Amino acid sequence: MSPIDQANSRRIYTRPIKSPFVADFEYSRWDGSQEFTPQSADKLFDELSKYMLDYGEEILDNLLQWEQEHPDLVQKLIEQGYVDKDEEGRFHVTPKGVRRVEGQSLEALFNVNRKDKVGKHETEFRGAGQTVHDETKPYEYGDAISNLDMHATLKNAIMRQGGGSPVDIAHDDLVVYDTEYQTACATVVLIDMSGSMNRYGKYGQAKKVAMALQGLVRSRYQGDFLQVVGFYSYASPMTERELLYSAPKEVSIFDPRVHLRINLDQPPSFVPQHFTNIQAGLQFARRVLKRQPAQNRQIITITDGEPTAHIEDRDLLLIYPPAERTAKATLAEVKRCSNEGIHMSSFALIEDYFYLDLVNFVEQMAKVSGGVAAYCNAEDLGNMVIDSFSKGRRQRRAM
Repeated sequence: MSPIDQANSRRIYTRPIKSPFVADFEYSRWDGSQEFTPQSADKLFDELSKYMLDYGEEILDNLLQWEQEHPDLVQKLIEQGYVDKDEEGRFHVTPKGVRRVEGQSLEALFNVNRKDKVGKHETEFRGAGQTVHDETKPYEYGDAISNLDMHATLKNAIMRQGGGSPVDIAHDDLVVYDTEYQTACATVVLIDMSGSMNRYGKYGQAKKVAMALQGLVRSRYQGDFLQVVGFYSYASPMTERELLYSAPKEVSIFDPRVHLRINLDQPPSFVPQHFTNIQAGLQFARRVLKRQPAQNRQIITITDGEPTAHIEDRDLLLIYPPAERTAKATLAEVKRCSNEGIHMSSFALIEDYFYLDLVNFVEQMAKVSGGVAAYCNAEDLGNMVIDSFSKGRRQRRAM
């Protein structure tokens, strides 16, 4: 049994069974009878981060118990630079640890070793980023001098000059290596943090996809912009560490019918957080992308439910069951995004045929925006999102 299973006496941690739509979970307290095998710091941190993808920051509480029972394990993680401890005695994942989670997520989801699946994406338009080829071409204004083919340039000058020295190089003699230009892209990934995302490992898989995208942009597309935004009753951006620490909002009211109006300027002390406000997420994404100079801009939305919250003037409306009023407000924001030239892809995480209304809604989003709609289970999400991300960043959008 692993140290994490040994350490956790209060929480239930999960592993999916074979069914693509149903997951079963089992948990028991470690009683000391199970075999214990020491692990490397890398393997130990990978196991820790796997649980953090599903359950967020609270998993770090285990390190306090580990420190008492297995201090050598915690020391391994600290020495390797994956976690550290602040002055108040709380553990944190370091930037190195976050990068490792992103890299592991990228490798697991997108199989980076298969070059036919992931790599530089060509486009006929010139933009940031380039790959040098063996082929050459005459120099044109704007070509990088660092790509100059000196051998071919000198040969041209000598042939034109007819020999002798010094060699006088003219503009027409210049030759540069050809390049594949890529279009810089600005992407906002919207992740549903509503209460229902707790089920079936959906939120953990969505986080894994987002972290893999962060790793992909850092390693392959340094000129791109990527922002992850969580939406629930509200919407808020997340840093890379905040994304790793995040978890769905706990369901806080259980009434079969809800209709609440909350003034955003004077909100009450308690506001239920677990509703699905796609409109707020889209509004935030549109404002972020408006400030980006990238040629291509796109929003990728991952959700498991129809919208149950929206904003009217300075009021937040929480309505359950989902209402046509909320759907119209959300689709109006979809239209605004589309009118600003933003490419939109929406992914519905479904568990069974009861999710037909959700499928219909994301298809309406695609119809209004001219974008992409897809529905899948959590396990298939990664490949579909990376394919949409790659296609979206290759398309030049007219404004």
